[in-house]
Amino acid sequence: MDAQKGKIGVTAENIFPIIKKFLYSEQEIFLRELVSNAVDATQKIKTLARTGELKEELGDLTIRVKVDKENKTIIISDQGIGMTAEEVEKYINQIAFTGANDFLDKYKDKIDAIIGHFGLGFYSAYMVASKVELITKSYQEGAQAVRWTCDGSPEYTLENAERENRGTDIILHIAEDSEEYLDDNKIRGLLEKYSKFLPIPIGFGKETEYKDNKQVETDKDIIINETAPLWTKAPAEIKDEDYKEFYKKLYPQNWEEPLFHIHLNVDFPFTLTGILYFPKIRSNLEVQKNKIQLYSNQVFVTDSVENIVPEFLTLLHGVIDSPDIPLNVSRSYLQSDSNVRKISSHITKKVADKLSEIFKNNRVDLEKKWDDLKLFIQYGMMSDDKFYDRAKSFFMFKNIDNKYFSIEEYDKIVKENQTDKDGKLIYLYATNKTEQFKFINDAKDKGYDVLLFEGAFDMPFVNMYETKLENARFARVDSDIIENLISKEDKKEISISKTEQDDLTKVYEAVAPDKVGTYFVQFNELGENELPVVITQSEYMRRMKDVGLMGGPEVSLYNNLPDNYNLVVNTGHPLTKQVIENKNTDLSENLNDIADKIKKVEADIEALDKITKDKKEEEISQEEKEKKAKLQEEKSKFETEKSKLLKEWGMKNNLVKQIVDLALLSKNLLQGESLLQFVKRSVDFIEK
Repeated sequence: MDAQKGKIGVTAENIFPIIKKFLYSEQEIFLRELVSNAVDATQKIKTLARTGELKEELGDLTIRVKVDKENKTIIISDQGIGMTAEEVEKYINQIAFTGANDFLDKYKDKIDAIIGHFGLGFYSAYMVASKVELITKSYQEGAQAVRWTCDGSPEYTLENAERENRGTDIILHIAEDSEEYLDDNKIRGLLEKYSKFLPIPIGFGKETEYKDNKQVETDKDIIINETAPLWTKAPAEIKDEDYKEFYKKLYPQNWEEPLFHIHLNVDFPFTLTGILYFPKIRSNLEVQKNKIQLYSNQVFVTDSVENIVPEFLTLLHGVIDSPDIPLNVSRSYLQSDSNVRKISSHITKKVADKLSEIFKNNRVDLEKKWDDLKLFIQYGMMSDDKFYDRAKSFFMFKNIDNKYFSIEEYDKIVKENQTDKDGKLIYLYATNKTEQFKFINDAKDKGYDVLLFEGAFDMPFVNMYETKLENARFARVDSDIIENLISKEDKKEISISKTEQDDLTKVYEAVAPDKVGTYFVQFNELGENELPVVITQSEYMRRMKDVGLMGGPEVSLYNNLPDNYNLVVNTGHPLTKQVIENKNTDLSENLNDIADKIKKVEADIEALDKITKDKKEEEISQEEKEKKAKLQEEKSKFETEKSKLLKEWGMKNNLVKQIVDLALLSKNLLQGESLLQFVKRSVDFIEK
């Protein structure tokens, strides 16, 4: 045929700049599109051979990619179905650009819309090329090879050409602003990224051998892909070792073996294959994410799958392959596509079913791996209601003795003993077995069981799970004395007077370290076998701080709240009685004097109140108001004097300081200079 010139049927003056700048968000996918087209052409010739329509031998079907730095070209060659001149005219000049016009009309204001759907894959070549040549020869008997050339304008040339075998060569003349793609390593990296598992061999470069004292090229192609990846095979044909080896191929930098895997194989109502692995999950979730690779007919699409699988499943590793997810999609498309939603729901169900199966059939193995799996499962239960409903049957608590219980099992074990006098079930837990040893021991002495929550998601999980409970709550073992955490009876009456409690409050407040938090003095009759002072931390306030640390700006204000502690004085301990006795011995005269003064002022205030009690506000004279204000000021002065006296005495009293420091030490709150002073004071006590 004579050389034919013509214009591509587009209404836009020049569509190629639009393709280059807008339609493809990532320039590098030009190679994915062109190699995928070559694979399609090769798959078609294989189909014709199977049906008997192809008369010749299939021959070598390897697709070859070559970089020619000297001529500044990249060539993609296949031995596929090829095209006639009429087919080039139809598929290259007409069909693709009919779709292009539709695209421009409908999506001119939505740059992130679907691309591959409109048949623009071939024209992604113009993202990197200033000119594209297509030399192709149809498989049909007696077909004439043709050359199609276009320099990026709507004008093209179509003419006869020479090509010995069927198939297609696409020659990209690389533009000046894209010459980084003439680097062999760059192209090899892209092929390994996008074409690693394509079903047709992809050759890039030649193998070398050592000959005549040097490395020389052979005729053997370097094949960069695995044409039959593991997920394309039937699960019955695959051994556990095969799954582990495939995991290493996917993640060569990860030396740890996965915990276990799920093989996906669905053909109705959508097509989905793949292998998902449960990795050992660390506390840094962001490092774990974006490890699932999405493929469409073995063509790599993305490893950012947030809109295809639920958020918590992005912690899994592995491969998903579905032709029902197009190669080029916008986020809004993914969120609204019914197939994507079905796939997402199916994967969630398969994950839950797998965990449930292991729980029922191989619980010992699940318990061994539970600490690595727990964070993932908690994340899922907190973020996905359907997963929560499935997971609550196999979720397990671990106690401080490293025993595991399902939720149902644990409720049966603790319900009778750990239900308080108001009928509320109390789940006790510890977050650090060493630091909270004393409180754990107190709980065990009562016959209670204590769970261990030391994971990154344990407390958010507890907060969520409590909302599902009707008459139960969680309490950390050191958030109060054990008698208060699970109240079985009314509190014992305090054995010291209200006046003595007020005095001791001032004494202990003076000694409590103001740099480590805010301390509230409380009194409980704990008996002589308990410590003289116990420090607990408010469950509610501590959880508020936890929420602030994990949440966004709307709850960050909780971060600045001081740590709140309760300094619980055991009024039944001999040392508490000793402190009271010492205080009265040292301060009795002064305290009695101040008490008499306060008593006299209170009597005067009471007498004045009797005179004015029946008067309206406007009937009370200014003199009476001033007198009452003066008396109250006088009373306040005496109370301040008393408080100062008690605090100064407390700060000087080594027994009080030693008792408080012992309590701080048991909570790991005694450090630095305070710890050194405690040690020196302890030596002094021993020497005496």
